[in-house]
Amino acid sequence: MSVPQLVGTDFGGPQDADLLLLGPSLGTSATVLWGAAAEQLARHLRVVAWDLPGHGRSPADTFRIPDLAAGVLALAGQVAPGASFHYAGNSIGGAVGLQLLVDAPERLRSATLLCTGATIGRAEDWIARAATVRATGTSALIEASLQRWLTAGFLERKRELTAALADALGRTDDESYAQACEALAHFDVAAALPNISTPVLAIAGSEDIATPPESLRRISSGVKNGRLVILDSVAHLAPVESPSATANLILDHVLVRDPVYTAGMSVRRDVLGDKHVDAAIARSTEFTADFQELITRYAWGTIWTRDGLDRRSRSIVTLTALVARGHHEELAMHLRAARRNGLSSNEIKEVLLQTAIYCGVPDANTAFRIATEVFAEDDGKGGS
Repeated sequence: MSVPQLVGTDFGGPQDADLLLLGPSLGTSATVLWGAAAEQLARHLRVVAWDLPGHGRSPADTFRIPDLAAGVLALAGQVAPGASFHYAGNSIGGAVGLQLLVDAPERLRSATLLCTGATIGRAEDWIARAATVRATGTSALIEASLQRWLTAGFLERKRELTAALADALGRTDDESYAQACEALAHFDVAAALPNISTPVLAIAGSEDIATPPESLRRISSGVKNGRLVILDSVAHLAPVESPSATANLILDHVLVRDPVYTAGMSVRRDVLGDKHVDAAIARSTEFTADFQELITRYAWGTIWTRDGLDRRSRSIVTLTALVARGHHEELAMHLRAARRNGLSSNEIKEVLLQTAIYCGVPDANTAFRIATEVFAEDDGKGGS
């Protein structure tokens, strides 16, 4: 096995923090792909992003995916000798993450795999693209790549960033790009997924054509401890199109929190569902992060975890309070939560009838309307 030299870009972070290595997408550089997300991640983690051979700062070399995984281990050894680390990678960087989970699971504390797959595309298409690049160069791929990487709206809004991506692709070594294509043509770890026990977060872009959500669902459902998040209106380069959401989801996946917060997040996910909680985490900003911490720690970790009432009873109390106070957006959320906690539609109806007497008929009338809309939407999607 040849171990390529992978040059890392150090985004900083607390020196005593856990190490997070960030893997690239084909034709990109670490700074352009991960820059905005890495800045946010580096507030909590030691962050280093690496470039593919012949991309960004890494020298050209010959390689396959297992070689790249070995190169990542070598880089990790240089940055934090002997330490385990977290890993996040996009596209081919995600493929390298899967290879690391197969080859050296003891070294990884967690993996976040973005816009990737256990296999990616068809081997014959990768071989054909390699031949095209060798004949015409990476510059000939720029327009098609941008269309595949990014949504049309992003291309229009972020022209400067789009230009930086185009420049990174145009500067990529032709032979190294072709080598990466051939590496992907030979990559297939699907049969190994059931053996992977390291916690895996799979992040898909809803508009990704190259590695659609089903590709990430195959990973999250195939490993022993996987979870899937789908980012709306995002194509193939999630760290570019949605850097804040990407960073928030990675941090939620890797940070070790105290028992109260951990218990609260577990109950919050049980009651509200992963989809709702992941969306709230993804939307979090520096301005709202403390509020997310507050409700997870005190509402979910201190009150909902108490033994005095079961979750069905807590849902009944919560629905009543929300009707009384007219908190209709929260009411819709907790109507769904009540069903997850085991209340039937008829039992919820009885709760709302009770509120008509003790909270007021107009309030109950609005609550019935919201419940009707929520149940129709959820039942139409196959909900309970």
